Amino acid sequence: MHRIYLDNNATTPVLPEVFEAMRPYFGEQFGNASSIHHHGQQTRAAVEDARESVAALLGCRASEIVFTSGGTEADNLAISGLVAAGDHVITSSIEHHAVLHACKHLEEIGCEVTYLPVDGRSQVDPDDVRRALRPNTKLISVMMANNETGMLQPVDEVGRIAAEAGVCFHTDAVQAAAKTAIDVKRIGCTALSISGHKIHAPQGVGALYVKKGTQIRPLFYGGRHERSRRAGTENVPGIVGLGKAARLAKDALDRGEDKKMAAMRDRLQQGILAQVEESGVNGDGAARVPNTTNIHFDHIDGEAMVIALDLKGLAVSTGAACSSGANEPSHVLVAMGLRPDQARASIRFSLGKQTVAEDIELALALVPETVARLREISPRYKKLAVSS
Repeated sequence: MHRIYLDNNATTPVLPEVFEAMRPYFGEQFGNASSIHHHGQQTRAAVEDARESVAALLGCRASEIVFTSGGTEADNLAISGLVAAGDHVITSSIEHHAVLHACKHLEEIGCEVTYLPVDGRSQVDPDDVRRALRPNTKLISVMMANNETGMLQPVDEVGRIAAEAGVCFHTDAVQAAAKTAIDVKRIGCTALSISGHKIHAPQGVGALYVKKGTQIRPLFYGGRHERSRRAGTENVPGIVGLGKAARLAKDALDRGEDKKMAAMRDRLQQGILAQVEESGVNGDGAARVPNTTNIHFDHIDGEAMVIALDLKGLAVSTGAACSSGANEPSHVLVAMGLRPDQARASIRFSLGKQTVAEDIELALALVPETVARLREISPRYKKLAVSS
């Protein structure tokens, strides 16, 4: 069976070029990057080269990059590291759980958190951010691109509001990095998170941009790694992989590859809507990353559709992988105003660098027939069909 993978927002395959860059650091170049002898200096050079590449992707200094174990740690380091008991934090209701649960923890230790609503296109109103500011506001955390819908937030404007108020601004760019150009100076953020496995690097590595001069309290205590911001021996193979993936991503953006991906995404989306009645794009019309579309298919169960498509060789998802199996509908889609049954009937399609036009055409053959079959066996749909 030919398998098609359209769940790249959950994780991406490691590109061959990335794997080859990593390979030596599993064997002959094994040194601890903190050692001062030859073996350590070899790996230290590789880590610093990767740091330069990640910095180039984000438009910052290499010294402002802190390597982490992934996006979740980067989010937690930014939020917990910039806030103390008694501070006020502003975030949105559609953040990834790495941010939402970190904010819940802040509430437990004596912080106040305001969770802003979003509109039907899953976007935060910058005026709501401005109105939420208090004298003790220390941090605003608004994601750059939503992991379920792909919708881009007005982070540049939020950054200006934060700067005017003298407040720190963190943005979770895990689903934006490598898909759209990022310039931390233009955004005006204090901190920005990315994750390796979302950009064709391995799982278990990520990075946090921390603006020069910003004091951030570490999550871990130990050695003076990462300029005392993140203790622990560096994951050299993972960091090298992240650096290589960042270089490939920047080159691809410079060549306009994001536009080609958007064209494939649009072909998939338009083809599905043309063939499947009672379906629609969640957040249609809003700016979004080029690889993602989220579509609701009325009168079906989303998880049943994921399973049915997987049996036919097509991998998609109902939303965030970390929420897979949850009984509750997506908090993102509900916040946008979808009914719970529509949220549960929504499917996320997300493309990657390995996606080709033939994958899209095969998906367009599989999705409509699968929806039709699921509706045929749906008692609710049968009842509606008879009554009409």
